[in-house]
Amino acid sequence: MNKAGIEAAALSIRSLSMDAIQKANSGHPGLPLGAAELAAVLYGEILKHNPKDSSWVDRDRFVLSAGHGSMLLYSILHLAGYNVTMDDIKNFRQVGSKCPGHPEYGVTDGVEATSGPLGQGIALSVGMAMAETMLAARFNTSHHQIVDHYTYALVGEGCLEEGVSSEACSLAGTLKLGKLIVFYDENKISIDGNTDVTFSENIQKRYEAYGWQVLRGSMYNIGEILDLVNIAKSESEKPTLIILKSVIGKGAPKAGTADVHGAPLGAEGVKEAKKTLGLPEDKDFYVLPEAYDYFAEKQKDFAAKEEEWKADFEAWSNENPDLRKKWDAYWNHTQTGEAKDPEYAVGDKIATRGASGKSLNCMADRYEWLVGGSADLQGPNKTALKNDDGTYSATNRKGRTIEYGIREFAMSQVMSGINLHGGLRAFGATFLVFSDYLRASLRVAALSHIPNIYIFTHDSIYVGEDGPTHQPIETLASLRCMPHVQVLRPGDAEESQLAWEIAMESKDHPVCMAFTRQDLPVYAKSDKKWRTTARKGAYVVKDCTGTPDITVLATGSEVSMSLEAAKLASGKKVRVVSVLDKNLFDAQDDTFKESILGGASRIVVAEAGVRMGWEGYAKKEDCFTLNDFGESGPAAKVAEHLGFTTASLAEVLKK
Repeated sequence: MNKAGIEAAALSIRSLSMDAIQKANSGHPGLPLGAAELAAVLYGEILKHNPKDSSWVDRDRFVLSAGHGSMLLYSILHLAGYNVTMDDIKNFRQVGSKCPGHPEYGVTDGVEATSGPLGQGIALSVGMAMAETMLAARFNTSHHQIVDHYTYALVGEGCLEEGVSSEACSLAGTLKLGKLIVFYDENKISIDGNTDVTFSENIQKRYEAYGWQVLRGSMYNIGEILDLVNIAKSESEKPTLIILKSVIGKGAPKAGTADVHGAPLGAEGVKEAKKTLGLPEDKDFYVLPEAYDYFAEKQKDFAAKEEEWKADFEAWSNENPDLRKKWDAYWNHTQTGEAKDPEYAVGDKIATRGASGKSLNCMADRYEWLVGGSADLQGPNKTALKNDDGTYSATNRKGRTIEYGIREFAMSQVMSGINLHGGLRAFGATFLVFSDYLRASLRVAALSHIPNIYIFTHDSIYVGEDGPTHQPIETLASLRCMPHVQVLRPGDAEESQLAWEIAMESKDHPVCMAFTRQDLPVYAKSDKKWRTTARKGAYVVKDCTGTPDITVLATGSEVSMSLEAAKLASGKKVRVVSVLDKNLFDAQDDTFKESILGGASRIVVAEAGVRMGWEGYAKKEDCFTLNDFGESGPAAKVAEHLGFTTASLAEVLKK
């Protein structure tokens, strides 16, 4: 170990961080100044990585969960040899910069995950660690350990205060993820001051109760950090939390106080800090030559590790040609098996959640790399995998069913972690109304272009007796308004199969599918090429002779309702359209939209949700929607109470 080189790197991290933040007049200097030694020793001595190939599949992963301290990460990535230039650092927090305010996946070389909102990073790390064990169980042999890496994360008090960290860390302990190592930057400071006022719990006992190993040390003892990591690695059945006592803003005039957490030090503050730290006061963005030299020398070791792995991988491939074919299919997300589409006849009645279950198993048979489960709702969500390898657990790493427990937020982040890791594709399921519990995670997945698959069942007032707390009236509109999120609400079993095909094809965005609890009939489709047309968002289910008087735009369960209501609207020529994906339909050109609307003089919308978003198609009085939360009672009685029935829709059509 080159201690002098590591110390020079730590000092350079502090130099780059305070100058970048000062130049931007925005940022969080506290963490980079306080945790510089950890970053230097982590990237220099601990991580198995190659900065010249940041996509090496068997690299260790590091997630900066405390994402506000992003300059810590950008500085060490620059020093370690990733494609982060000095100009990038000087452009910190500017439009188009590779160094945005919080780390963003896909923007900066070496950044493993978008870790903005606190707590989400550590939860996502749990998913990454799970993915490593899943792939290791499938592909490692007695002679070759081609999947053998660790997942690291750095958290602060803020991450541990957020509830999602509790959800995820509880799950990690239960699953005995021994190759997950989390560093806790314990400085006891947050934006509003000392955390003694808000955060007095015993973190060690809390994590030990989760089933974690907990170790303690100093942020500034490099040898001790290395020893603690070795102890962590020797524990194979427990994740490890390494608590490192630190000083926020170390070296700054107001070190140890909230003043250095989230604001530039100021010109005089930077000058004083440089003087205290022994840095040249007249040189901005100064890097000690010893820091560059240290990492230049380390490049040989970094590259050698990957070359060793490549040689082992080649030997494994030669010895296991069938496994190698499967490996390629996993990482390229290509088909591994055969399965016929579920078949339905017109008039068959099945809840779309049930149809989704059939489609899910179809996809699981075709794509062995599809894994996932429900937030303790496998039965109601219809997510049981019939031909899988059982439930994923500490004793069954090959299991494809993930039992997330009642942890919707963590479930979503674990999905993101698995999908970001690569090699697998994760889905998760819950009731549609509980998407609010995971909404913050969905937002980051959308921003990161992660193709998470969300199965949301019990999609309307037809939940019935559970009442308004479980009846998602406003939820579809709220999901549709989120950029890069695809929302599909199929109207029958055949459309549910198509929805699954669309979800599986997504490479760069999350897909949310909303399914019914109640049975719906499979209906005849006027458009014989409906599968192709529906991929543009909507298609004609029932047409009429000539120009329609009314075109009904319906989604989900309201498609079959509209078909029945059209029969009751005597004297009216009614066209019924299923809008599988409203946002996608919105995005089509006028020619296509007009071909669907059919030149009708009147447009009626039918959806068991709020009117918001439909105003561009129909007048207020022509929106057959809901404007209240619902009611407790049998589904049909609730619908009658709210005036949301086929007969009521028919009256709207007769106007």
